[in-house]
Amino acid sequence: MTSDNWEILFIDFNLATMTNSSSNYGEILGGAIAIGSGKILWIGKKGNLPNYNPDKVKVVHGNGQWITPGLIDCHTHIIYGSNRAKEFEMRLKGKSYQEIAGAGGGIISTVEATRKASQDELYEGALKRLNTLKNEGVTTIEIKSGYGLDLENEIKILNVAKMLDKNSPLSIHKTFLGAHTVPPEYKNNPDDYIRIVSEEMIPKIAKLKLAETVDVFCENIGFNIQQTEKVFKAAVKNDLKVRIHAEQLSNIGGTKIAAQYNALSSDHIEFIDEEGINAMTEKGMVAVLLPGAYYFLRETKTPPIELLRNNNVSIAIATDSNPGTSPINSILLMLNMACTLFKLTPTEALAGITCNAAKALGIENTTGKLEEGLNADIANWDIEHPSELSYQFGVNYLLSLYKEGELIT
Repeated sequence: MTSDNWEILFIDFNLATMTNSSSNYGEILGGAIAIGSGKILWIGKKGNLPNYNPDKVKVVHGNGQWITPGLIDCHTHIIYGSNRAKEFEMRLKGKSYQEIAGAGGGIISTVEATRKASQDELYEGALKRLNTLKNEGVTTIEIKSGYGLDLENEIKILNVAKMLDKNSPLSIHKTFLGAHTVPPEYKNNPDDYIRIVSEEMIPKIAKLKLAETVDVFCENIGFNIQQTEKVFKAAVKNDLKVRIHAEQLSNIGGTKIAAQYNALSSDHIEFIDEEGINAMTEKGMVAVLLPGAYYFLRETKTPPIELLRNNNVSIAIATDSNPGTSPINSILLMLNMACTLFKLTPTEALAGITCNAAKALGIENTTGKLEEGLNADIANWDIEHPSELSYQFGVNYLLSLYKEGELIT
């Protein structure tokens, strides 16, 4: 092992590598990490360090502090116009969803606000939310469209995501969610809208390289199995990977259909059954749990955690940051919620925003772990043990954050 290419060396840190996350975070106590050209070049115990020239390497000394992989928020909707705080107040005063929708609220109100907003206005709003997540240790984020619901405005949203990717140090993965809900102009003809999503929007977005993934909200109040499958066929035809919002409110078999198209993940899944979980196991799909939406909507049906564990399904955690059902921009709060509401262990929760979140985005070979050859996405925390990240919220222990070896916070 040569140290000729080392640029930065972290010494005397405890490492939560997440390479063996089922057992004590993949801990290396008294560890060291060498990075160069944006990659992790060496990792291990300090006592096993190869010889290196301290005059050529920047050495960062720790004092028993902890390093984890940079965090990953693998399911967000952070680009939208306005907010729905007034609806929140109406709901707490006893108004039903139908009454709120009848008064111009609900997801369509966000669609209308997003359509009216300029690209720059959407960018400024999303950048604030993005920076909040970065300041909690996030180095990679997925952003969905889905509040435009026509070609022009879906492209506008994805262009904002592209701008964020260009101007922010974070890695941004873009998902086309045209099949989020039926727009007002197709209220009585959802099949025709799905035809436009599949035959017009997806080919254009693929040609413009505006998204890596296609998602569908497959639910009784969303799109049915036949409509979902049509979107997936179009995605695969255009070389885009697929994900699915499924089994959040009911079980109509969305996860099983997604598995047939080699989906990366199924998200929400409170109502998934054993057959759906078996399909996930067979295809190596990730279960993305969204405790923020569960909390905000006061749901009572929790995801079947034991079934997921027993079937070796990788579990990821995300904010689901959106204006209607999870207006939450704290990945660290999600750790605590995943443990308190869904009874995950702190180890499982941290895996859910590192290695398993990377798998949900199809990037597990580049990030999500502290491992030689992977990107040097590194978060340094002033904690005595990684379980503190799940245990306490409202205090940010982040000391420094590196994206591909560059200090960004």
